[in-house]
Amino acid sequence: MKTARDFASSSALMVLALVGLAEAPPTPPRPGAAADIDRLLEASGTWNATEQVYRVALPRSDVPVHVDGIPLPPFLGLTSWVAFKWTGTGTSMMMGDLVVFQDEVNPAMDALLARGAEVTALHNHFFYDDPRVFFMHVGGTGASLDLAGAVRGALDAVRKARQARPVPSATSGRPSPPKSALDAAALSAVLGVQGQSKDGMFKAVFGRKARHGDMEIGADMGINTWAAFAGGADDAIVDGDFAVREGELQQVLRTLRKGGVDIVAIHQHMTLEEPRLIFLHYWGRGEARRLAGTVRQALDGLAP
Repeated sequence: MKTARDFASSSALMVLALVGLAEAPPTPPRPGAAADIDRLLEASGTWNATEQVYRVALPRSDVPVHVDGIPLPPFLGLTSWVAFKWTGTGTSMMMGDLVVFQDEVNPAMDALLARGAEVTALHNHFFYDDPRVFFMHVGGTGASLDLAGAVRGALDAVRKARQARPVPSATSGRPSPPKSALDAAALSAVLGVQGQSKDGMFKAVFGRKARHGDMEIGADMGINTWAAFAGGADDAIVDGDFAVREGELQQVLRTLRKGGVDIVAIHQHMTLEEPRLIFLHYWGRGEARRLAGTVRQALDGLAP
């Protein structure tokens, strides 16, 4: 039978153990991991021992940016970054934010998605910026070098775009599509819904359901995916908005990009909705039925 002294001794040992754990130094990344990340990203990161995070900053100074006529140095918000937190089980969590110009967004996104990283948001930070600047938030969980390699792929895509055109253009350079004269019945058949027609254009809306507090909300309250088409059968444009649950976002991005449709924004439209919904805005150009087929394929990947 344990005596009072035995219990006191055990308690003292437990306290000492807890103190020792509290004072133990944080676990750094495995030997060589940080150096490998630096090598891949061609930059030098810093180790935050308190948060146990390795962070690499990548200032963008290759393209001069003005906001409302004022020169904006990287220090004032033009710095890409990625951070890695080791899980202790051989994997890492990565989060980051990449500074990209219009013609870099989708090539960089393609590189990230192809290498297993995730794109979680895409938006602007400024008004009156010249050239326009976008911020692409990225993430992922896996081997740190695989995640860093995905970022490297995005940086290479950015570099390729700037080698082709040192200054980002405000337009794609393509001529306007023909006057709208679309076959609404053909597009309805591809999309599986009866849309609306006006002046040769066509629009289809796909409602979803969510809850906000005690109220159910649906398509007319903004919980919807929509696609609007203009132009001709062989040269059309499509623009629209997908309402997706968090777990659906990456697959929809991959499907739209595989079909050649550009992603122009990823963000939320509301707060406190259930389930949480992410909205992605898109723009594509090509043969009308093919564009409609890409939208339909992305819709087919959503939950009922």
